Amino acid sequence: MDDIVKQAMAKWPNVPACYGWLGLDARGHWYMRDERIQAGGSFAKNKGSQLKHDKLIEFIGRNYMPDPNGCWYFQNGPQQVFVELEVTPWVWRVDPDGTVRSHTGLPVEVQQCWVDEGGMVYLACDAGFGLLQSQDVAWAAQCIELGMWQPQPCLSTDLAKRFAYQTSPQQWALNQRQGLFSDGRLNR
Repeated sequence: MDDIVKQAMAKWPNVPACYGWLGLDARGHWYMRDERIQAGGSFAKNKGSQLKHDKLIEFIGRNYMPDPNGCWYFQNGPQQVFVELEVTPWVWRVDPDGTVRSHTGLPVEVQQCWVDEGGMVYLACDAGFGLLQSQDVAWAAQCIELGMWQPQPCLSTDLAKRFAYQTSPQQWALNQRQGLFSDGRLNR
């Protein structure tokens, strides 16, 4: 986390969190979602405007992390900006030499490989769980053929629960305020 962010958190400790305004797609791109875009539906249906400013993208990446409930956020000074996820909290990219990096540029070590019913490849790495960017599937195939990764079957609908992350922190927070579990059952 950036020092300037830590200083802002110390100076203004009680800033309310922000939900629904930032999204991460399946290719590792960040999107801003204003009120009009949010009113149009979930992040999967209505992404918003893709961020293009390199310094802002780097700042978000350096200050991106999960809370204890599996809701991912970016610490923007004193405010937590929770991220709507199209698929997973991390999006992995494979370099031609086999190095795996996150959408934020973080190099990681692959621990497990998963393939879902649609052929999407997921990796559990030392930094967490994420989707392999679709453009890098050819590199993944080479890693599998060379025996570096042993893919295991999975169902895409089971992944968020299995790897303890929330695809919509906004919906999760709403459910908590209404006394609901994440699956919609009453929490009483």
